[in-house]
Amino acid sequence: MGVPRPFPGSPGEPDALVQDREEVDRALERLGAEYEAIETSLLALQDHAGRRLLEGAELAGTTKERWAAAERSITLLWTLFDAYTAALEQARELRERRRRPSPEDLAELTGLLYGDAVTVPDAATGTDPAADGDGSPGGPAPGGERFTLDKLVERMNGLYAQSLDVIVAADAVWSALPARIDLLSAELQRTRSLAHSVGVRPGEHPAGDDLERITDELLRLRERVIADPLAFWVSASTGSSAPGGGRPDTVRYDRAARALEDIRREVAAVLDVRQDAEQRLMQLRDVLSRADRTLTEARQARGEVLAKIAASEVPAVSGPSTALHEQLAAAAGYRRRAQWHRLSPLLDSLEERAEDELLRARESLTAVTAPLAVRAELRGRLDAYRAKLARHGLAEDPLLTERYDLARRMLWSAPCDLRAAEQAVWRYQQAAAEALVPPQREDKGDS
Repeated sequence: MGVPRPFPGSPGEPDALVQDREEVDRALERLGAEYEAIETSLLALQDHAGRRLLEGAELAGTTKERWAAAERSITLLWTLFDAYTAALEQARELRERRRRPSPEDLAELTGLLYGDAVTVPDAATGTDPAADGDGSPGGPAPGGERFTLDKLVERMNGLYAQSLDVIVAADAVWSALPARIDLLSAELQRTRSLAHSVGVRPGEHPAGDDLERITDELLRLRERVIADPLAFWVSASTGSSAPGGGRPDTVRYDRAARALEDIRREVAAVLDVRQDAEQRLMQLRDVLSRADRTLTEARQARGEVLAKIAASEVPAVSGPSTALHEQLAAAAGYRRRAQWHRLSPLLDSLEERAEDELLRARESLTAVTAPLAVRAELRGRLDAYRAKLARHGLAEDPLLTERYDLARRMLWSAPCDLRAAEQAVWRYQQAAAEALVPPQREDKGDS
């Protein structure tokens, strides 16, 4: 649409002085350019694909209300444009009477071009086109509102922007969402067929129920988008007043797409289970078997520790997990009956819990054998210092021999008191360290 520009004098008021011929000609030229722009915009609005879709659709909700208002605005636009056209033609005819207009002609032209010479009925020019007495925009009303040509263009600009905003927003939603919903629905049907082949059906598997729910959601979503596209339009948050400023609201579509993707991954996991179920079951049996053997070893080690180590707290060792073995048997039954949708989540759970069981068994063995590891470390430390003293010719030292023999008896006797043995090794270690320090020679006489 043409954008009104300031005229000489105060906006919206005729100038006190009559304009000369040059000013009048320039104003006519500018108004003619605006006329061409307005006409082009109105014709484009009439031919807009979104407008034709809105006219032929069975609308509801927000879109129905806003399109009804937009249709009234478009009707009013043409009414105002006709008034603008008539005023401009009148001014042109007056200007073309004489090559050099008389003062009376210039005064009349000034009034037409700059004054509020265009009268439009009140019902047609209200801020709300439906706010007339009988609810019919453009209906008869007493009196009328007077406009300058500038103000008339400004009013048309506002109505055009409001109408175009509705058309562009609806067209954008219709262009974006229905096709995407149709593609997602086709993908859903493929997923449903594949899911049924592996036993993922409504009432038998949660994913089957989810597929039904997504199917219903897409049907409802498509119907709502077609009937009320403006309910799925998010206006721009930048505060821009440009028509069509915003984007389609895809929250519900995106949520359905994510849910379908989750189901596709679950169905793919079920298919993978069907392909490698036997191998995974064998691996599970192996992991649980290793866990059982480790627990058995830990129980045997605990008995050995209790017999060989005194004054030591040895943790108890639990038996193998009966629940895991029962679930493993159930998983094997699912495989025999080809109940892949039941086998898939059970295998996932069993694999994680079996690894935890093996880790628990290893930790039990480590905790139980810790006192034996401490005793072995003390024995190694004692022998290492003995060998070091032997290399320095100190192995036969009476004090060192006495402390070594005491520590050795403690470490090689059963049950072994670890705390007392550790103290004995420490005393031997201290004596060895003192023996290995060379004696300091005293200086004799002055040099």
